[in-house]
Amino acid sequence: MTSKNLYSRIKSAVFVSALLTASMQMPLIAHASTASLDASVDAIDTITYFSQELPIVDAAPDVPLTPEQLSQLPDATPVDEPISKYGNVSPYRVLGQKYTVLAKSKNFKQAGTASWYGKQFHGRRTSSGEKFDMFQMTAAHRNLPIPCYARVTNQENGKSVIVKVNDRGPFHGNRVMDMSWAAAAKLDMLAKGTAKISIEVVGGMGKTEIAKNSESTSTPIKQDAVQFFVQVGAFGAIDNAVNLQNKLAGIVTMPIEISEATAPKPVHKVQVGPFNDVASAEKARSYLAQMSAGTPIIVKR
Repeated sequence: MTSKNLYSRIKSAVFVSALLTASMQMPLIAHASTASLDASVDAIDTITYFSQELPIVDAAPDVPLTPEQLSQLPDATPVDEPISKYGNVSPYRVLGQKYTVLAKSKNFKQAGTASWYGKQFHGRRTSSGEKFDMFQMTAAHRNLPIPCYARVTNQENGKSVIVKVNDRGPFHGNRVMDMSWAAAAKLDMLAKGTAKISIEVVGGMGKTEIAKNSESTSTPIKQDAVQFFVQVGAFGAIDNAVNLQNKLAGIVTMPIEISEATAPKPVHKVQVGPFNDVASAEKARSYLAQMSAGTPIIVKR
């Protein structure tokens, strides 16, 4: 049985009443008319556009999955897809804040806090134009091009999933990603509502390689491994960090990560790496300095 058929069978057998209820909901919030949107924002930009008036943590399905059913839900399968017609306007504005969409997602890495959304938005259109399905492995991000695929790892327990980024958000707090209910459940972050995560964009690859990459999804992350990064900039605004990351993507082929620190105030650090030793990091730092990429420094973590 294919994963697609398995997924359909689980939904039809266990959640038909919940899905029928969700499908009867109005597709838009009463006051969310497109006439009120900024001209630079795509008309389909958003199930979270008015999220400041919605609960921080969304509702779970009326009939939650059993642990066995949850384990059978497949990760999203990365495939090469063209950029969506919708959801990629750049820059765009939400709640008075301007955001930039990355020109490409290759080598994108980020760390920060994730939240999740579910029943309240089930069946509504995402920024890509697709209907949001809380039982699928999807996510919303403010800056990544739509669609793309990312491995998301819960840094608190080492659990990992691959999701399809097909939506915009979140636009409240310092969160970097909104996970679908199913993805959040597999990451074991439902009870708390949020989790510290790491994001790494993955490209289209064969099923064998995906399976191999997924073997360690339940293995806790080693906290004692020392790695070196070249930090090129640090910003209070995530959009400035993304702009620098976009610029660096045209200079280097190495991963460029945005690492978030929250104390004493939010700081988004743009770092190239990791490197296993100081000598390798120094070569990269020297190269970036020659390319006039700010004043790069070597950091260890």
